[in-house]
Amino acid sequence: MSKKRINFDYCDQLVDKFERVIERPIKSKKKDPVYYTGVDLGTACVVVAVLDENFEPVAGAYKYASVVRDGMVVDYVGAIHIVREMKEQLEEKLGVEELVYAAAAIPPGTESVDGGAVANVVRGAGFVVSNVLDEPTAANQVLKIKDGAVVDIGGGTTGISIFEDGKVVHIDDAPTGGTHFSLVLAGAYKMPFEEAELYKRDEKNHREIFPVMGPVIDKVATIIRGQIEGWNVDSISLVGGTACLTGIEDAVEKRLGIPVYKPKNPMFVTPLGIALSCKQEERY
Repeated sequence: MSKKRINFDYCDQLVDKFERVIERPIKSKKKDPVYYTGVDLGTACVVVAVLDENFEPVAGAYKYASVVRDGMVVDYVGAIHIVREMKEQLEEKLGVEELVYAAAAIPPGTESVDGGAVANVVRGAGFVVSNVLDEPTAANQVLKIKDGAVVDIGGGTTGISIFEDGKVVHIDDAPTGGTHFSLVLAGAYKMPFEEAELYKRDEKNHREIFPVMGPVIDKVATIIRGQIEGWNVDSISLVGGTACLTGIEDAVEKRLGIPVYKPKNPMFVTPLGIALSCKQEERY
């Protein structure tokens, strides 16, 4: 199978800059700087990304938390507290009185069920909500895929957006993600779920645990196969925290028979795409 090349240069450079500003935020020298913020309220991790007026990363933060389950907010108050705390910390690091506008994202097809809850969490944390979009579509703001599928394997769900000529033609979501990987690992290794989560995140353990993850990878591949059936999809790009599992792209490709790619650090692609989708006005 010959693979076409997907250029992730912009994505990888943006993620690299974001990783650096998490450690060393860049303060603006302007009197009234403009910021665009993205809030990714994930099942396993909450990420906040801040871009400047040129849509370059200037600050960011992330925190592992359990305020969302299978893509749905289950601890509303806890989620607000976490996002508000991260907002205040970033404001202090940037030396600004307030980060005003933020965008958010939800699993595809859940807007009528939980879109309002996610927006209300971001609003409750003190932001003006300027946009709410689905996660894979947000990720493609960074990936810039014109034709193909973007699959966001998060902590609780696997979401997919199919693009044709740069436009979304199909979105969907299914409840399988990193939580299910951790449950399988906890069972196989006879360890508590929380310990399995930490063990799974450590890249040093990926080669060892990969065979145990086979059944869940099969499930993810089955979800993708079902969603791309009937569409002209010749490549798949993986993002999301669970896509950080070393070799998962090769395993999914083998199961589907379609070229599968992922950027260097898929965990931060979606939150950066959310920030790129932020506006300087209330729109939601």
